[in-house]
Amino acid sequence: MMTIKAFSLVSAVERELLMGDRDRINIECVECCGKNLYVGTNDCFIYHFLLEEKTLPTGTAAFTATKQLHRHLGFKKPVNELRAASALNRLLVLCDNSITLVNMMNLEPIPTGARIKGAVTFALNENPVSGDPFCVEVCIISVKRRTIQVFMVYEDRVQIVKEVSTPEQPFAVAVDGHFLCLALTTQYIILNYNTGVSQDLFPYCSEEKRPIVKRIGRQEFLLAGPGGLGMFATVAGISQRAPVHWSENVIGAAVCFPYVIALDDEFITVHSMLDQQQKQTLPFKEGHILQDFEGRVIVTTSKGVYILVPLPLEKQIQDLLASRRVEEALVLAKGVRRNIPKEKFQVMYRRILQQAGFIQFAQLQFPEAKELFRSGQLDVRELISLYPFLLPTSSSFTRSHPPLHEYADLNQLTQGDQEKMAKCKRFLMSYLNEVRSTEVANGYKEDIDTALLKLYAEADHNSLLDLLVTENFCLLTDSAVWLEKHKKYFALGLLYHYNNQDAAALQLWVNIVNGDICDSTRSDLYEYVVDFLTYCLDHELVWKYADWVLQKSEEVGVQVFTKRPLDEQQKNSFNPEDVISCLKKYPKALVRYLEHLVIDRRLQKEEYHTHLALLYLEEVLQQRPSANGKGAEVTETQAKLRSLLQKSDLYRVHFLLDKIQGTGLHMESAILHGKLEEHEKALCILVHELKDFAAAEDYCLWSSEGRGDPYRQRLFHTLLAIYLRGDPSDCELVVPAVDLLNHHATEFDAAEVLQLLPDTWSVQLLCPFLTGAMRHSIHTKRMTQVALGLAKSENLIYKYSKQGQ
Repeated sequence: MMTIKAFSLVSAVERELLMGDRDRINIECVECCGKNLYVGTNDCFIYHFLLEEKTLPTGTAAFTATKQLHRHLGFKKPVNELRAASALNRLLVLCDNSITLVNMMNLEPIPTGARIKGAVTFALNENPVSGDPFCVEVCIISVKRRTIQVFMVYEDRVQIVKEVSTPEQPFAVAVDGHFLCLALTTQYIILNYNTGVSQDLFPYCSEEKRPIVKRIGRQEFLLAGPGGLGMFATVAGISQRAPVHWSENVIGAAVCFPYVIALDDEFITVHSMLDQQQKQTLPFKEGHILQDFEGRVIVTTSKGVYILVPLPLEKQIQDLLASRRVEEALVLAKGVRRNIPKEKFQVMYRRILQQAGFIQFAQLQFPEAKELFRSGQLDVRELISLYPFLLPTSSSFTRSHPPLHEYADLNQLTQGDQEKMAKCKRFLMSYLNEVRSTEVANGYKEDIDTALLKLYAEADHNSLLDLLVTENFCLLTDSAVWLEKHKKYFALGLLYHYNNQDAAALQLWVNIVNGDICDSTRSDLYEYVVDFLTYCLDHELVWKYADWVLQKSEEVGVQVFTKRPLDEQQKNSFNPEDVISCLKKYPKALVRYLEHLVIDRRLQKEEYHTHLALLYLEEVLQQRPSANGKGAEVTETQAKLRSLLQKSDLYRVHFLLDKIQGTGLHMESAILHGKLEEHEKALCILVHELKDFAAAEDYCLWSSEGRGDPYRQRLFHTLLAIYLRGDPSDCELVVPAVDLLNHHATEFDAAEVLQLLPDTWSVQLLCPFLTGAMRHSIHTKRMTQVALGLAKSENLIYKYSKQGQ
């Protein structure tokens, strides 16, 4: 059983003050109303004391009882019960089965002599139904068997309002509104005296144990149940709280929220109503009476009066937290909420949650700690401050006072255990990452992000880069020192970039690529730098590092000029002339840049087209001797050269033609002659020099593209004439001539062709050509007739529409 000091037992009235040296005098009953304490004895005396409470320097409470007066009631019977009715200034005294009204101050019976006779015991209705502030409702167990009576008691008179029969003899009663809670001979019941409806609760044996019936709140009672249980019951006959475990021989019970206090012949026990656990045990022999009066709990022996003084709830909660009993502390704090002003409770409860969070954190119960920190709205810097050097040096944070925990730092908390320390750091990483984008971070974003960066860097965590490439509030000075300490130079560059210090970032990254400093974060750092420069708006930086990136790789480095954003290209932020001048030392890069200008951006400028064609030509000529003109690289460059020569009309044809003369580049020479409209020369080169008949056919097609059918027909006739110009018996040109006619029949004037063909050619040889020509001729004739018919009809329609007008 985990104990806590919830109450301290303090003497209120010493034996000598009450009875001197008279041993036969015993206390029979007590009543307390404000500072007024009344004691009834077995020799029919009532004693009135004035209680003064004071706090000793030690913080404990002490009571001084000053005797006001005492009075004998005139009987030889004990005073059985006392109840104060402060609104009437009356004390109700049960003695010799009669309830007498006396003045609370002078203890004199009222002049009218009004009393209630035939009462075994009685209870006041603390939830009265009359609504009259100048009367009290009293419920008595009558000396008449199985009878309960209800009275209205006024200042100087009494009035019976109800008499109710019970199924068995009642022994104890408590009342709330119209509801009576009764201990009968064999069971407890709830009885509505207004309607007569009753509800059985549970059985018990009155012969074996003393019944206890006590009202503890609105429409709720506490009862001594079977098996040593303290049972709770509502007027509806149900229990809304779990029972508490008492001893079998409890003789009295009281409630001081959130505790239930029970008295037996040896101990006072304290149970929580919130979790039903026993919290405290106080030795107390010869206990006689236990009652609570407006929050004050009084316990007596037969000779002395004592008060159970509750420790302040905050002290109880702090004691629980100090004992690491987090759940109990939280249950107690929530349970007493109704007893504390809202604002004060919220402040107190938040602090308790934070303290509980640190207790769970110290025990490495991280999910529980996180939830408590969140619920308690912890200033996250309290947690960060446990980790040495994580808070920025510029942070103005000071820990809460009084402190939320007992630890100087993480080293003390983990006692140097590296595994525990690593777990704590992983938790903080996770927690800071979660809260950095929430309201918890407001006002502390620099501290949070800087701490998170330091943790990531120390742990070599992948999220370090994610933090730096997104919005963050890392303080540059602190973070830079930490990243350098842990050799996170690439990340340091990102930090510089985020803080608009691109020059410093690039210098770091260049040093990494050059091997001057070591950081293996990115194996593709060179490509990253190129990409960074491509999108860099600081053109001075681009020019500064252009030579460096080109020296590393011309093909990749040139991308700083060729892959710049489209809007920047359209503004010509980088003058092409300047770029070309820069790239003169880097031929591969220069070619790629000119391709970018001519092919990608389609700039219509003669010098770019000519320059590119010349560079292609030079490369072809360089490669030609070593690879016999048939190497893969030469073929690719030649293909590029031919494509440019075919598609562009902007380069200087004569200049390039002069360069090609005598190089053996017949195809390129043919293309250039074609650009000069020297088609016969071009086709002769293709046919006689290259003997590439397919290329000759393609030449006719691409050269006439977009020029109209007559132009194309002229080219094909020229090619056919070249084929037919040779010796008719020369089969080398007969076959391509026949193939040309058969494959491109529609491109020729059939009548003209037939006049050119040698007489020795058979019709069968030219069958495909003749068939195709006939079909084309018929198709053309029919299309012409259709067009003519449509024109005539359109003309007629127009003519008749005019006549109709």
